[in-house]
Amino acid sequence: MVIIGAGGFGREALDVVAAMNETHRNRFEIVGVVDSAPSLVNISRLEDRGISYLGTETEWLSNGNDASFVVGVGDPIMRSTIAARWIDAGRSPVTLVHPSAIVGGMSTIGAGSVVCAGVQISTNVRLGEYVHLNPNVTVGHDSALERCVSINPGAIVSGEVQIGTGSLVGAGAVILAGLNIGRDSVVGAAACVVRDVEASTVVKGVPAR
Repeated sequence: MVIIGAGGFGREALDVVAAMNETHRNRFEIVGVVDSAPSLVNISRLEDRGISYLGTETEWLSNGNDASFVVGVGDPIMRSTIAARWIDAGRSPVTLVHPSAIVGGMSTIGAGSVVCAGVQISTNVRLGEYVHLNPNVTVGHDSALERCVSINPGAIVSGEVQIGTGSLVGAGAVILAGLNIGRDSVVGAAACVVRDVEASTVVKGVPAR
């Protein structure tokens, strides 16, 4: 498998793979990291951990290698675009769940999603494709997170919350139970959402406005 993205979340995805390889019989072989515009600092960080930089997406996809992929890019719009490009090229997404994460009964995790260390997913939760749950996120019972949603570290999504495609919830934010967050919206860091959020809206503060 390859990780797409040499930035922070891409390297966090490498940590998830390493933890899974320590505990699972079926180990992932990481070929390396693909990134179309990596910084020299991030390439150096990959080298420090013995991970190969494989070149740009165009270079990798044109070489005929059929390795599966994980999109380690935090921005939901970019992640959706990248995933579509790799699917169109005939590659298959991998789903990563850190061994320390708790996943409740009747919950489902969509293809290509990444669930980091310390995440708690309650019962009957549905995660769409390419969802990112950063470290120590909590997702309450009966919630549904649509495709390419990002939940940043320490955020709390209460029970029966619906979060639309491409939305991002900032670090430490809280979404109260039963609310709807429209697609392509942003909830600011440390915000407390107490009412529904319309699509393509940015809210912040306590209470979030």
